[in-house]
Amino acid sequence: MRLLGVDPGSVLCGYGVIEKKGNKLEIIEYGVMTLNKKHEDFNLRIREIFLRISQVIERTNPDIAVYESAFFSKNVQSLMKLTQAKTAAILPAVLAEIPIVEYSPREVKKSVTGNGNSSKEQVEYMVRKILNLTEETEFYDATDALAVAICHSNKLVDSTGKPKVKNWKEFIKNNPDRIVGLL
Repeated sequence: MRLLGVDPGSVLCGYGVIEKKGNKLEIIEYGVMTLNKKHEDFNLRIREIFLRISQVIERTNPDIAVYESAFFSKNVQSLMKLTQAKTAAILPAVLAEIPIVEYSPREVKKSVTGNGNSSKEQVEYMVRKILNLTEETEFYDATDALAVAICHSNKLVDSTGKPKVKNWKEFIKNNPDRIVGLL
């Protein structure tokens, strides 16, 4: 399964694509979109997010898109801009009919580091270890986006590496070898 993780922002927007093969995670692509703060028209930044996430989706063909949900901000203007940026980042996945999942920053941190109050440095360290990433990332936004994708990949399998199931029908479909017929 290929997962696109996005850490939306109106100035820096991180993204990362990973491939999950059994219990193994492989990095496909990651980066940060640095958006020009000096644009007088904020809508040009929104357009840029939409276009660049669309290109990432076209290049990498993810099966699912995973986004970090917005955190509470005391500054209403900042929250509004972040919401618009997130919408611009989600819309390409919606148009490509890719399922979308969201996780809170706290849930992402807990999934990746074991602690929901981890620092950005701790998240980056664990992302680098999990994905065997040797090169330095320029911004935390890229490792945050990869962390969002890793968070969802952790939710897909149990501790033995088998797919998690929500009901008996899914279990039977995923485990035909474990079903014994009635005598």
